Amino acid sequence: MHQTRQELLGHLSNVATGLSRIRGINETAPIAEGAFSLQFDEWDWEIGVGVYGLYRHARATGDKALIAALANWYDWQIGRGLPPRQVNSTAPMLALSMLIDEVERPDWEELVQDWADWLVTGLARTEDRGFQHVVKERMNDGELWDDTLFMTCLFLANAGKRFNRADWIEEAVYQFLIHARYLSDPKTGLWYHGWTFNGRHNFANALWARGNSWITIAIPELFSIVGDLPEATHDYLANVLAAQVRALEKLQDAGGLFHTLLDDATSPVEASATAGIAYGISRGIDLGILPESYRPVAERAFAVVIGCIGDDGIVAHVSDGTPMGHTLDFYKQIPDIPAPYGQALTMLMLVDAISRSEAG
Repeated sequence: MHQTRQELLGHLSNVATGLSRIRGINETAPIAEGAFSLQFDEWDWEIGVGVYGLYRHARATGDKALIAALANWYDWQIGRGLPPRQVNSTAPMLALSMLIDEVERPDWEELVQDWADWLVTGLARTEDRGFQHVVKERMNDGELWDDTLFMTCLFLANAGKRFNRADWIEEAVYQFLIHARYLSDPKTGLWYHGWTFNGRHNFANALWARGNSWITIAIPELFSIVGDLPEATHDYLANVLAAQVRALEKLQDAGGLFHTLLDDATSPVEASATAGIAYGISRGIDLGILPESYRPVAERAFAVVIGCIGDDGIVAHVSDGTPMGHTLDFYKQIPDIPAPYGQALTMLMLVDAISRSEAG
């Protein structure tokens, strides 16, 4: 990586500030002095990923000011009223389910348990009991999407661990297995963007890069949260991840980036997916799920994403929000924009790099 700890911290602060710029700074949002900017106005998946990265950084470094800033942000958001529950609005609950280990807030513990119970008992299900990808815009009847696992199941697994609810952990793991059944392509090892039981197909058969990155991240994170999985489940998910990364290694372009459609070099390059893949591969190696031989893939991806960060903290080459496409050309036509998830995935990548620099 050839980056000092101070350089990495500088990048993280810059990208976190860029996230606030993209979403619009809310001057009423509380912020602890000296901490990263946490004036994020929105409670949704994009911010949830970034807040999780900041929590991981605060926990690893013992940064009490950042913990306080996170607690203030959650207190402000919860106090003003949270949006309706769905897949994407669940993402910020992951960091909250960990933050309750740092601050004594029985009301937050109650919220975490109630939301986890809602996922199991209240979220719409598909055939085979998969979590239907319900979002604020639409119900997506009968549909499984590859980003559901990160947005909902990591939180559910951590809540299960925190409150000794083996049934919640089992449900989270089951969702990984059922999503792998319908979304993982056995020929390539890559993942399709979605599956619908209404017609039983994978829509455009798109091997979408950012969707794949959620899987590269989510499997190691599940292992980290749960710890000892049953041997058969451990081996199955580890092999699913290894098959995906074998394919990704062959599809990384000469500069280190991945394309929006992973198997189509004529589709645009995509930095948010590249950041997520870099993070997921690195985490998988550090957890012993992937061999060290994949480290160069992560390092090339890391280096090129660092080069995509502008002086204003905005990460370039990030494609706009991508609903389910029915043609491959749909994915190729998505424009690049300053996007909060590009910031958030880059933050996760940087947090991992900082953690390893301190450990090493």
